[in-house]
Amino acid sequence: MAKPAIGFIGLGLMGAAMVGRLQDLGYGLTVLAHRSRDAVEKAVARGAVEVGTARDVARASDIVMLCMGTSEQVESRMRGPDGVIAGLRDGAVVIDFGTSLPDSTRALGKEMAAAGGTYLDAPLGRTPSHAAEGKLNIMGAGDKAAFDKVRPVLEDLGENVFHLGDLGAGHTIKLINNFFAMTTANAMAEAFAMADRMGVPRQNVYDVMAAGPLRSGMMDFVKAYAVDGDPMQLAFSVKNGAKDVGYYAKMAEDAGVDSIMSACARRALIEAVEAGRGETLVPEQVDFFSRKFGG
Repeated sequence: MAKPAIGFIGLGLMGAAMVGRLQDLGYGLTVLAHRSRDAVEKAVARGAVEVGTARDVARASDIVMLCMGTSEQVESRMRGPDGVIAGLRDGAVVIDFGTSLPDSTRALGKEMAAAGGTYLDAPLGRTPSHAAEGKLNIMGAGDKAAFDKVRPVLEDLGENVFHLGDLGAGHTIKLINNFFAMTTANAMAEAFAMADRMGVPRQNVYDVMAAGPLRSGMMDFVKAYAVDGDPMQLAFSVKNGAKDVGYYAKMAEDAGVDSIMSACARRALIEAVEAGRGETLVPEQVDFFSRKFGG
């Protein structure tokens, strides 16, 4: 059975790894020009076709995949005369793999349906190295028939592929997940910085906490930097963390509730961005808190 033609928009670290995985498996790809020329040129060298507009990507594709940083970026590629919707094939499926606002996702879903296509949200868990190996966690949502249609492709990209409900459910759960992750990571970073301030070894703090119910993968990611000097166990930037927690707070506001717990994580991340630390990785928030505490 012939593989579907795939269009890909957003060849950053994650997107480039996903494109490489798809090419390893023999998929034909059309890719949109990207500021990361190395990733685009590598994909083209392996047979991908580069085009200049999102509309051209859609015209060439049965499935269009988006892997972008913000809802605003997604909307800019979806709408307008040069957008995906303008070039959509009849019956095509568009999948947003990024972390977007659920209300934006649902609005785009209505516009897609009016144009004869289907929109799915499928935010990702894990890292670009997992993407290269086809071992992502994929939090899919949207029309079940369309999801089942593209599931074989998703299973080529992911080890754990979930269908979580109606359109927007994937992004909702991803924002809840990332809120909890960023809150935990920043709490652990502050704990290590407080250990410095109080004159006790970070390793001792970790040993005691890890022996009890506080032990978690996120705790270990921060410890890998705070104690062992390796920030790459959680290769997620502070600016992206700030964006995701901000989206979570916006989602809560739109739902008519006041998120209490996200406020502290958001403050820490925004202050770090304002201090010029936006490109640092989340485990390096230990240094942010240490300096804030006068270390």
